[in-house]
Amino acid sequence: MPSGTNPRAARIAALIQRVIASSMEAQLHDKRLANVTITEVRVTNDLQLAKVYWTQLGHAGKEQGERKRAQEALNQAKGRLRSLVGTKAGLRLTPQLQFIFDEVPGEAHEIEDILAMARKRDEELAKARETAQYAGDADPYKHPETRDEDSDLDDESDWDDESDDDWDNLDDIDLGGASDGSDTDEA
Repeated sequence: MPSGTNPRAARIAALIQRVIASSMEAQLHDKRLANVTITEVRVTNDLQLAKVYWTQLGHAGKEQGERKRAQEALNQAKGRLRSLVGTKAGLRLTPQLQFIFDEVPGEAHEIEDILAMARKRDEELAKARETAQYAGDADPYKHPETRDEDSDLDDESDWDDESDDDWDNLDDIDLGGASDGSDTDEA
């Protein structure tokens, strides 16, 4: 993806990546480019410069030498690749090509190693937690004091002892003519 926000630059970057990758296989018959992969192309918003990021799968112990030879081959083929891009893209001005070795795949392996070490430490900590004990109380937080149930019942029953007498005289209250049918005062 290009560094700018120009959608045309993004399309041209994708086109340049496809053209260079296919041309390296089909038209550039250079053995130094055997394991080279184009990982990304970034085109400036003014379409003057295309940074082509590449990586190489090398043989163990020979990566540095193979990388230098591949860089030389890419620099030698820069003019040919630019003319192929211009022909296939149909652009009036073809961007200059700048080949940059992509360090991301190598860094990705380092990050994977770091993550593996972190997972191993997490497993060791999980094993240590299984047998761990608290240094103090299991629950170090203060909790409010709880009352006994007997004292709660006593408090509830004593809340209004003076007014109990008022409820005993409910039968004496006239409810305004309401009758339950037990009155026999019929005239």
